[in-house]
Amino acid sequence: MKIPDFNIDELVETLSELLQIPSPTGHTRQAIEFIRSRLVAAGLEPVTTRKGGLTVALRGQTDHRPRALTAHVDTLGAMVREVMDNGRLKLTQIGGYAWNTVEGEGCTVLTQDGKSIRGSLLLVKASGHIFGQEVGSTDRDEDTLEVRLDARTDTAGETLELGIQVGDFVAFDPRLELGQAGFIRSRHLDDKAGVACLLAAVAALQDASLKPSGPTTLHFSNYEEVGHGASAGFPVDLEELVAVDMAVVGPGQASDEFHVTICLKDSGGPYHEVLSNRLRGLAAGAGIPTRVDTYPHYGSDGEAYWRAGADVAVALIGPGVDASHNYERTHREALEATTRLILAYLLEP
Repeated sequence: MKIPDFNIDELVETLSELLQIPSPTGHTRQAIEFIRSRLVAAGLEPVTTRKGGLTVALRGQTDHRPRALTAHVDTLGAMVREVMDNGRLKLTQIGGYAWNTVEGEGCTVLTQDGKSIRGSLLLVKASGHIFGQEVGSTDRDEDTLEVRLDARTDTAGETLELGIQVGDFVAFDPRLELGQAGFIRSRHLDDKAGVACLLAAVAALQDASLKPSGPTTLHFSNYEEVGHGASAGFPVDLEELVAVDMAVVGPGQASDEFHVTICLKDSGGPYHEVLSNRLRGLAAGAGIPTRVDTYPHYGSDGEAYWRAGADVAVALIGPGVDASHNYERTHREALEATTRLILAYLLEP
C-alpha cells in the first residue's frame, strides 16, 4: 500500500489558521465553519449536527467495515462568572486545567452581541510593589484571579455598558509561534493539531483521486473538553472508531514530539486490542515513526462514544504534544507521522 503524498507546509498553515480562531467549548461555530469550508473545497458535503459538531461521509471502495475518525475542535477556556464592583471579571473554567497555567495570559471576552473585548488574566494581588511576598504565596484559583479589561472601566456598571455579561465566553490567546527546527508552540494544539491532520489526509485522498477502503465518517466534535463530545453523531452500522487526539509527552511517558503515538490505555481503561494492534501493524509496514504509550490522566472522544453505549471497536492515536493543557508544543514530524497513519488506516485493504 502506497500512502499518498501531502503538503506538510499546507498542513501547518491550516493548523496556524485554526489556532487563531477562538473556540472554547460551547463557542465553536466559527471554527466549525472553517473546517466546513475546507471540506467543501475538497468536494465533500459536510453536515452540522444538532449539537453543533460536523460530520462528513466519505464513500469507500467497498461497503466493508464502516469506520470513523474523530477529532475535536473545542479548547479549554472560561466563562464570565461575575462582573465585580471594580469593573473586573471573575471566571469559571471550561475544561480541566490548573489556574496557574493561564495566569498572565491575554484573553478575549466574546460578548453576546458579537463584540471581542481584550483583557488579561491576572492575580488580584498582582503588583509586587504593593503586595510583596503575597504575589508568590497566594493560591491561584477562581477567587484569586481576575480579568483586567483593556477598557476604561472602574465599576460594574461601566463594564456592563461595554456589553459584557455573566455567561460570556472567554478565550485564552494561543500565542502561536512557528519555532526553529520545525517546532510549533501554541495553546490549543489539543486538539486542533488532530483536526489539521484529518483535513490534510482528506486533501491527500482527493488530490490522489483515492477513496477509503470502506465507508468512512469523519466527525469533528465540539464538546470533548467537557467529556461528551463524540457521544453521538455516527452511523448506526459503524464498526470501529479511531480518535485522533494529542499524545502525552513528559516524564514517565513513551511519547515524544516527533512520532505519532498509539495509546493503548488511559484513565478510562484499555482501548480495543485488535484495532490498536492493526494500527501498530500498519505503522510498522509503512515505516511510520510510531510510539505506543499509556496516559494516566486522560479521556477521549472514543470513550465518550463507548460510554454512550456504542458497540464499536475504539482506538486512539495522535501527535506528541509537550506540556498538555498548558503552553503546548509539538513538531512537524509528529503531524506528518499522524497524517500518514490516518491515511494508512483509511486505505487499509
